[in-house]
Amino acid sequence: MTIRIYLAGPGVFYPDPIAHSEELKVICEQYGLEGVFPMDAGLDISKLGKHQAARAIYEANIKLIDSCAGVMADMQAFRGPGMDGGTAFEMGYAVAKGLPVVGYNTQSTYLARTRDFYSGLEKRAGDEVDSNGLMVEDFDLVDNLMMACGAQSIVSDAQSAADLLSRLCAVD
Repeated sequence: MTIRIYLAGPGVFYPDPIAHSEELKVICEQYGLEGVFPMDAGLDISKLGKHQAARAIYEANIKLIDSCAGVMADMQAFRGPGMDGGTAFEMGYAVAKGLPVVGYNTQSTYLARTRDFYSGLEKRAGDEVDSNGLMVEDFDLVDNLMMACGAQSIVSDAQSAADLLSRLCAVD
């Protein structure tokens, strides 16, 4: 039996999301996994209003996660210094269900990316703060501590994530 792995990440927004999903699925297959991409639900939202379409996508993605044994999450920065919000939710949902989650991120720490995003940060009372005066956490993690600590591991690439998930899910 093939182990199904949900492929979380902002890839659905890429210019060619299907090609991106196929690349990830090939990587998964190398480790005996079946990669399940959000667009695999095959939804036709063309006749739905925006809110109805959003609800349909949400429900379809939840069902896909529910059908999987783990989650491989692309935690690269997306539209800012932090990871994609949808991916963060999917990771949290999977963790709450007790599924193993392995993230991947080739970028620098969250603090370093935030510095770059704001073209520098200000120092206040030993912390670094953004242009709104809000403290930016510094735990030497790739993203917000709740995301970084929620994953069983964060590795450098999808290949390493699939490898680790194949071992984590085989034990379960």
